[in-house]
Amino acid sequence: MTNIIPIGADHAGFELKEIVKIYLTEKGFELKDFGCYSNDSVDYPDFAHPVASMVEENKDIKGILICGSGNGINMTANKHQGVRSALCWKAEIAELARLHNNANILVLPARFISSEEALQIVDIFFNTVFEGGRHQNRVDKISC
Repeated sequence: MTNIIPIGADHAGFELKEIVKIYLTEKGFELKDFGCYSNDSVDYPDFAHPVASMVEENKDIKGILICGSGNGINMTANKHQGVRSALCWKAEIAELARLHNNANILVLPARFISSEEALQIVDIFFNTVFEGGRHQNRVDKISC
């Protein structure tokens, strides 16, 4: 089950989502695409909630969400218990989100990064292991 990645985007993130899907499929990952499926205007919560629910129910998987700024879709995902969604616009941020925060959803801001930057961020996010230790105590305090 750990090789399945739920992914979702709004209209602003649709094109980048399609690029990320091709990239990850070529790397052997199975993707569960929760939409959207075109550039037509949609509401980001409609795609954030299904991805966040899948991550919430399957502790061993990590997901991806994409929208224009990343903010709205990130806020929505973080409403789910056990979800630690991280808005990442640089590889270093993605690395720290995994190392120190055990982030389980990567959010990409499609209007502010290139496709190349996005793929680098995806690689770092999915290849970085949570450090645990003192960081586990902090992560444990996130949920109310």
